[in-house]
Amino acid sequence: MDPEVKHQLDVFCADVGMNTSTAINLFTHAVIRDRKLPFEIAAPQLTEAELLERAQDLKENRNIIIHDLIDD
Repeated sequence: MDPEVKHQLDVFCADVGMNTSTAINLFTHAVIRDRKLPFEIAAPQLTEAELLERAQDLKENRNIIIHDLIDD
């Protein structure tokens, strides 16, 4: 986990009276109990023109962002 993100989570958890381990356990139990994530994940809705523009970007190798995976 990104150290700054972990720090922000630690601060939030302390503010609400729990530690990070407890928060992660609550999250995990909610996922298992409900068989879904406890928040919505949605992809942006793109217009046909935006999709065509992105396809052209890929063909021309422009506006491409490469991310490194961070393993814990």
